[in-house]
Amino acid sequence: MNTTEKNNDEMTLGAVHDDDVLLEIKNLVVHYELEGETVEAVNGVDLTLRKGQTLGLVGETGAGKTSTALSVLNLVQSPPGKIKSGTISVCGQDVLKMTPKQLEKVRGKNVSMIFQDPMTALNPVMTVGAQIAESIKYHEGLSAEESVNKAAEMLKLVGIPRERAVEYPHQFSGGMKQRVVIAIALACSPQVLLADEPTSALDVTIQAQVLDMMRDLKEKMGMALLMVTHDLGVVAKICDSVAVMYAGKIVEYGTLNEVFNTPLHPYTEGLFDSLPNIKNRNVKLKPIPGLMPDPTKLPPGCAFEPRCRYATSECKEVCRKHTFGGSHTVLCTRYDDPEFHIELKRRDRQWQRD
Repeated sequence: MNTTEKNNDEMTLGAVHDDDVLLEIKNLVVHYELEGETVEAVNGVDLTLRKGQTLGLVGETGAGKTSTALSVLNLVQSPPGKIKSGTISVCGQDVLKMTPKQLEKVRGKNVSMIFQDPMTALNPVMTVGAQIAESIKYHEGLSAEESVNKAAEMLKLVGIPRERAVEYPHQFSGGMKQRVVIAIALACSPQVLLADEPTSALDVTIQAQVLDMMRDLKEKMGMALLMVTHDLGVVAKICDSVAVMYAGKIVEYGTLNEVFNTPLHPYTEGLFDSLPNIKNRNVKLKPIPGLMPDPTKLPPGCAFEPRCRYATSECKEVCRKHTFGGSHTVLCTRYDDPEFHIELKRRDRQWQRD
């Protein structure tokens, strides 16, 4: 099955009546307007996140992943950042149309975010218990004593003894600080959790523990999780859907099985080729040549064209979306050519054999 631009008109905000849809991003464009130039960070992103779903947003540094996540909370720093267009619906409400007061009520309650660096995300002069209790008291209207007690329970939930609520951030290790940040994000039982590289500052052992804990808590609380990462191992461990981002656009989207076992976009193929082959140590790594394009001078067609071994002259001018199997989408003009499908199948067989 192959359709072009099939779903663009089917899922407008006014048409969505599915209670399971907790986050819907439509045609999001985010620019950073600097003196003399404009950084085109996010260029028409569409994403949907349902109750209980974990979506991995994957891409290299500078792809626009963090800008996309910050936009959900309307936290893009302005100036220089500006959300140029699009809609972002959280639990049926468009956050881009909210007043600052309305946003305060949504942040931490309906949607929370785990920021990238736990070392700088915590206030060094407040106890960790007080930092967790602050959000609880504001959103749930509990007394100071009740908020402190619930904060201690949240610490226990993430594997930290409740007695440590009176301690300060510098008294915790990196892994423990990340658990505190997660406790703050989950304190008011948000329906949507945004996690921006939540394990990038941790060693491998602690990383595995934190990911296991996040997966367990997500299942207990029934929330939706957007995992922003560049690590395909993290995606394989915790996600059930994958969106591959390049130069501000989603170039491939599908289930974990679809993207990992049948990668469609040449960039996704390149990401997997760049990983060590644990089955055959003699297989050489195949790094993606070149660098990401200058975000202030993006081409009119496919941004990956200069690095793509399958590119044609048409790719420089246009980039079309195709859908396979109903849910697996790819932003690649080459799929206009039926012969390229044969090449795709050959690549998949070779990739799985290696």
